[in-house]
Amino acid sequence: MNIAVLLSGGVDSSVVVHLLCEQGYRPSLFYIKIGMDGTDYMDCSAEEDWEMASAIARRYGLPLEMVDLQKEYWEQVAAYAIDKIRCGLTPNPDVMCNRLIKFGCFEQVAGKDFDFTATGHYATIVNEDGKVWLGTAVDPVKDQTDFLAQIDYLQVSKLMFPLGGLMKQEVRTIARLAGLPTARRRDSQGICFLGKINYNDFVRRFLGERDGDIVELETGKKLGTHKGYWFHTIGQRKGLGLSGGPWFVIRKDIDSNVLYVSRGYDTQWQYGHEFKIRGFHFITENPWQEHQEVDVSFKIRHTPEFMKGKLLRKGETVHIVSPVNLQGIAPGQFGVIYDKASRICIGSGEIYI
Repeated sequence: MNIAVLLSGGVDSSVVVHLLCEQGYRPSLFYIKIGMDGTDYMDCSAEEDWEMASAIARRYGLPLEMVDLQKEYWEQVAAYAIDKIRCGLTPNPDVMCNRLIKFGCFEQVAGKDFDFTATGHYATIVNEDGKVWLGTAVDPVKDQTDFLAQIDYLQVSKLMFPLGGLMKQEVRTIARLAGLPTARRRDSQGICFLGKINYNDFVRRFLGERDGDIVELETGKKLGTHKGYWFHTIGQRKGLGLSGGPWFVIRKDIDSNVLYVSRGYDTQWQYGHEFKIRGFHFITENPWQEHQEVDVSFKIRHTPEFMKGKLLRKGETVHIVSPVNLQGIAPGQFGVIYDKASRICIGSGEIYI
């Protein structure tokens, strides 16, 4: 069996290589380069990552190839993020990177020559009813199925997730006992293409700044100013520069460049019981074709917890109703839907209100 491994230079993908070699496989290793050369607004710490990936390849005597997808990443993922931010929405570039770059462009360039592609994502593959489904990981804190919820059936059918049945600490222990150079390397944080670059600096580079008012929703009182609605998202608390809080962003007026905020942890305005999803994408297939209302679990952001609710389909619209308050429902983010047991990721779509 021919296996390609996407090697990032971190501990997770390094342990994937170790586990596959222990099982007798000799995978081919690939490092995807996405950080833009010669710019001051995209820094993926590529040099250090490449050094670590090279060290793993030498350790196991495996071939390593760098696949340059900088242009594709910029045109398909970074541009998507900027466009959504300009529209006042909250994008998720990592979701689109998985769908379009890691399992899209890579497949066309190199992955097509292999039976499977293995990655360090925390997820599982579930074979059920003669079909392949994306399953959740054993470790709920590290589960990354919400970042994979836009992949399609052909992609999930070719994927291997060797870490899906392990807790993160087990992965660290395997790396330490194996003496891997990445054993104590810290996990990457934030959006994949930014690396050490500040998110607001990135947005400022493309959208600039424009002063606008911060207004208390309940009273209409002006509390301060901001530098542009595109720096803020629904449910945001930090970074507003207001005293006497906590203050939360409740609403954005895109045309007037006004942020509406409300004070207090329990203010009714930062909560909702329902949201809609457009452009819903089923990874494998629609398992509820004959049902108008279904018990499901879901996520509206990357958290360890799965929320419970009911899914109602009205034409092309997916409507989610929750029995509990949902904080900070942000249009533009992906609503990710799972079966009732939170075992299988069914698919996702863009949240709108």
